[in-house]
Amino acid sequence: MVTTSVRGTDVRSRLARIQARFGAAMLMGNLAGAVIVFSYLGFILPRPQRFFIDNLVALAAYNLLASAVCCAASGYAFRPLVRFAREGRAATPAERTYIVRHPLRQALLNFVTWMGSEFVFVPINSRFGAVYDWDIASTIFMGAITTCGLSYLMAERLLRPINAMAFADGLPTDRSVPGVKSRLVLAWGIGTGVPLAGVVMMTVEPGGRPVSLAGLAFLGLTGLCSGAMATLFAAKTIADPIESVTAALAEVQEGRLDKTVQVYDGSQVGQLQAGFNAMVDGLRERRRLRDLFGRQVGEDVAEQALERGVRLGGEQVHVAVLFVDVIDSTTLAATRSPGEVVAALNAFFGIVVDVVGRTGGFVNKFEGDAALCIFGAPVHRDDADECALLAARLLCERLSDVHGLKAAIGVSAGSVVAGNIGTKERFEYTVIGDAVNEAARLTELAKKRPERLLVSASMLASVDPGEQAHWRTDGSVVLRGRQQPTQLAVSA
Repeated sequence: MVTTSVRGTDVRSRLARIQARFGAAMLMGNLAGAVIVFSYLGFILPRPQRFFIDNLVALAAYNLLASAVCCAASGYAFRPLVRFAREGRAATPAERTYIVRHPLRQALLNFVTWMGSEFVFVPINSRFGAVYDWDIASTIFMGAITTCGLSYLMAERLLRPINAMAFADGLPTDRSVPGVKSRLVLAWGIGTGVPLAGVVMMTVEPGGRPVSLAGLAFLGLTGLCSGAMATLFAAKTIADPIESVTAALAEVQEGRLDKTVQVYDGSQVGQLQAGFNAMVDGLRERRRLRDLFGRQVGEDVAEQALERGVRLGGEQVHVAVLFVDVIDSTTLAATRSPGEVVAALNAFFGIVVDVVGRTGGFVNKFEGDAALCIFGAPVHRDDADECALLAARLLCERLSDVHGLKAAIGVSAGSVVAGNIGTKERFEYTVIGDAVNEAARLTELAKKRPERLLVSASMLASVDPGEQAHWRTDGSVVLRGRQQPTQLAVSA
């Protein structure tokens, strides 16, 4: 409860700071624009004697009134932006749409405030003639476009933290917000279009007044500064999200799939950010499925299926087969609780998986308290027989007593059919052949032998002398289901 309260307080404090910065930026931007417009009209253009005093008083009065009204209206319009965060819930689709449109709403509010000044300053200066009315009307209009365009780009950047909170559960469904093209056109208009329009207006002034070189220089300098700001804001609006996606993409390429990027833009750029996060989610899901698939069928089988696709059928290959089975599992189930049985079997098979994996094989399947291990398929190994014999010796040592469990092991080798058996709806990778049957029969026979490990002696001919030295022949036996005797080998 305390943690939740503290978190809620932090959110409210953060929102208050964002709102304060936003309001201050909008107010200062408009005041700066008003100062520039007044300076142009009062100092750059020729003016009557009473122009400066009359308009300075009007400017001060109108700015006070307009700032109060605009701040109140802006604050009222800002409240729905943060309501969802203050209430500690996800933003609704309607709230996301409202939030993403707020920079445009604020720019429109600023524009209305600017154009309202036309009804103050044009009448005040009408006694000076049409020339001055034209100067005031056109200059205020161009100042309104420039200031409101900059305020729009600035508002988009200042509202990014709120957008990120609102877009955490999805982008706005309404796309009627300026996109990348519109922002670039806006930056051009502020830096080039408006100053050029000012020059044109100066040349068509009523009364045929000569073009002022000071006015041209002022327009050029103002256009240069405002254009640089607009271009910087527009460029960063596009570049910042792309850079964040590029940086995160580099980490994803290195295998770090825990990376996401904040989504704070409602245009195509936001779709790019959300698309990256969706891609990473898909990669994480694919990794989880691949890991699960590999655990079910073995990493090599999973890799082969992902690279080549899955098709039913098999191929004739030479493999070594190792069976490992728990001795007297019936007594185990009757004398222990289910939890103890599962824990014992997990520990038992954990050793099997570890040893078989380290010696180059894979556990093809678990059959109750037994495991079928394959060497030489699906990845071919020239030393499959040697790997299987090494694994058998290591298992015999490590499985001597695991949670009271003892193991019997049988190993054989030969030609088998290896592949996907079943139907398109459900299948499994396995091996079928005489070597599999022989290994299973040897495992059953090993349960009655003190060595608990029996190997088909025919395998020893294909391994190097170093491995052969670990084995000795031990007679022969006719296994169940076979007519010819099998020569046996046990650990030396």
